[in-house]
Amino acid sequence: MKVLGIGGSHRRGNTEDLVKKALETCRQNRLETEYISLAGLRIEYCTDCGACRKAFTCSQKDDVMAVLQKMSDADAIIVGSPTYFGCVSGRLKALFDRTLPLRRQGNMLKDKVGAAIAVGGSRNGGQEHVVQQIHAWMLIQEMTVVGDKKTAHFGGIAVGRNPGDALQDIVGVETVVNTALKVVEALEKQRK
Repeated sequence: MKVLGIGGSHRRGNTEDLVKKALETCRQNRLETEYISLAGLRIEYCTDCGACRKAFTCSQKDDVMAVLQKMSDADAIIVGSPTYFGCVSGRLKALFDRTLPLRRQGNMLKDKVGAAIAVGGSRNGGQEHVVQQIHAWMLIQEMTVVGDKKTAHFGGIAVGRNPGDALQDIVGVETVVNTALKVVEALEKQRK
């Protein structure tokens, strides 16, 4: 089974570190993993042109359809975002809006396992709001949403202001690992 990790930051740093930590935990539990960073990808806004009503396509000519195909091929998706003013990054929100073809063409993410990771500059910096926004997108896509196994309940939530800080947040890393373990557990139940 395959777990796709998506880093929703505009740059490489703490969000990427945490999503990769979650994927490492999945690999240790015999799952195949892949990581996609949205940093550097061209992601245009959805214009609601209607092209995806007819086929699994989009009128925008950018990098999104390749990401959507990887989402469709995965059994689980772990999405991470930095916290910007209590919200997901604009880059990640643009991707979420562009996932309309997945929904319109047969609910392609239905029943896939989904989990969220958020990082912010302070302990109470809005990370739970970010996790809720990621969960809301997953619920609309009819995914099976999981939190973490035994710590913070909602998902991976860490603190990091400067690159590398988040991996030093012992409590935060524990929530990320426990979230990944919950993904593993959910996939094992689906396999049975």
